Amino acid sequence: MIRPLSRRHATTLALGATLATVIAPATRAQADLKPIKIGVTAGPHAQIFEVVKPLAARAGLQIQIIEFNDYIQPNAALAQGELDANSYQHKPFLDQQNKDRGYKLVPLALTVTFPIGIYSKKVKSLSEVPSGGRIAIPNDPTNGGRVLLLMQKEKVFTLKADVGVRATVADITDNPRKIRIIELDAAQLPRALDDVDAAAINTNYAVQAGLQPRRDAIAIEAADSPYANLIAIRAADKDRPEFAKLVAAYHSPEVKKFVLDTFQGAVLPAW
Repeated sequence: MIRPLSRRHATTLALGATLATVIAPATRAQADLKPIKIGVTAGPHAQIFEVVKPLAARAGLQIQIIEFNDYIQPNAALAQGELDANSYQHKPFLDQQNKDRGYKLVPLALTVTFPIGIYSKKVKSLSEVPSGGRIAIPNDPTNGGRVLLLMQKEKVFTLKADVGVRATVADITDNPRKIRIIELDAAQLPRALDDVDAAAINTNYAVQAGLQPRRDAIAIEAADSPYANLIAIRAADKDRPEFAKLVAAYHSPEVKKFVLDTFQGAVLPAW
């Protein structure tokens, strides 16, 4: 025999049902607020994302910034699913990483341009580097190639014809002063300045070390350098809706003003 519910029991069940309908949307909303993880290198990329973060939050997108101190781990972490995106590299570097390591990473949006510079504590121009002098450059293929092209432009040596950005030390054909090229991890280059005659340092690491490219570099890429940096994501994630909010926050007038005011031409908006 089924007994009718008492008024008290009926009220309790109704309240439980109401709470369930309230809690479920709240739980879904909390899930939507799960932060996306963005990998950046220390220095300007990290500084810029500290400005992007609250702007994205206003649009309902939470960002967790994860800093790295090399150029290899951010792509490895992204490819392995430990990050949702990263921001630190230009497309030639990304293309080389995809080719060498089998990643399926793609550009999401352009960010900023970092003209690469050559610095020295010993000479005021590359023409003053003595015979047999040592110049340190990044050991990754694309940034190393950029520097070799810059040094050719500065008449330090001559490269094989048409090698382009993929130039390596082996492509040096005429080196009258017998300049020695020392290849180092990019993050180590500021510390190498005491030990070499000059060092080519990516702007993010130069700024972090207290150097101002336009003021301190003895040679620097032209302002129209094609190496704009970008936000990279996994190819499978290209349609994730939250990325539109991320790009909108990064490409905001507030971020552009921050870049121009803070870095004084050492870093330039690329959008």
